[in-house]
Amino acid sequence: MDILAIYGGLFALAFAAATILPAQSEAALAGLLAMDSFSPAMLVVVASLGNVLGSVVNWGLGRGIERFRDEPWFPLRPASLNRATNWYRRYGRWSLLLSWMPIVGDPLTVVAGVLREPLWSFVAIVAVAKVSRYLVVAAAVLGLM
Repeated sequence: MDILAIYGGLFALAFAAATILPAQSEAALAGLLAMDSFSPAMLVVVASLGNVLGSVVNWGLGRGIERFRDEPWFPLRPASLNRATNWYRRYGRWSLLLSWMPIVGDPLTVVAGVLREPLWSFVAIVAVAKVSRYLVVAAAVLGLM
């Protein structure tokens, strides 16, 4: 088993999971942690980095994709994007703490780009949310909870 392939695969899966692609990085992280063959800290760092960078892609897409929101190929349903936009406008940048959540998290990161959230604050808040989620998964798998 090539360790670079394991970490690279986890990174890619976590990256994809942060975008609109259907992927489940928590299960992969849990499985790798349960194997007890890899550094738990390194697994959390790799998954977190991939997931945060995937969210940055969403933010970047949001910066330029708003003009296409009514096109049939637009990746987010209008209702989902409108709900996320309203949520973001109501609660501001702190709503990005929910970026770890299924269904609403990805649209929130796109909306942050649409509404021109500065990249530095976007990355800081999203990183807190994503790292916290993976730390909870790791703690649960390792019996620390």
